[in-house]
Amino acid sequence: MADREVSEAWNHAESLEPSAEEIDDQFRALMEGLRTTIPGVMVLFSFLLVLPLQATFGDISDPNTIVFYTAFGSAALSSVLLIAPSVHQRVRAPITGIKRRSRRHVMYATKLAIAGTIAFLVAIGAVVFLVSSLVFTDVFAVTATVFVATVAAWAWFYVPLVTFNRD
Repeated sequence: MADREVSEAWNHAESLEPSAEEIDDQFRALMEGLRTTIPGVMVLFSFLLVLPLQATFGDISDPNTIVFYTAFGSAALSSVLLIAPSVHQRVRAPITGIKRRSRRHVMYATKLAIAGTIAFLVAIGAVVFLVSSLVFTDVFAVTATVFVATVAAWAWFYVPLVTFNRD
């Protein structure tokens, strides 16, 4: 899909005025999806937190140290972005009196979730490369990383944006 078509689709979606109930349903659906994604990010992040504490961590090469930090930083960023919509709910209405949910808020939260998912994909790819390069060769590591990233990109983005767009 061309960038212009995506932009037009977002603008069209933003111009529609759903009811308060529809907005609640959309936000609830987003939060349900995040409840299944966040634990995966947290498990990966936990693995990355303890990795430097292992005695053999100091033996990894400088390039693998960079790959590790890429994975670590991406997992941390993903955590922040994916948790943000739930934090919004806790700080909006009770503290500010601002309406808890609006169409704009749902769209913004969705964009944060997509950005968090992309950061998670980067973290997964970096971890696949790191572990594969420690166990096998760099060629295998690159192959495994490309394979996993391609499958994730297909399943997470291509299927909903292209396959279901035909419906």
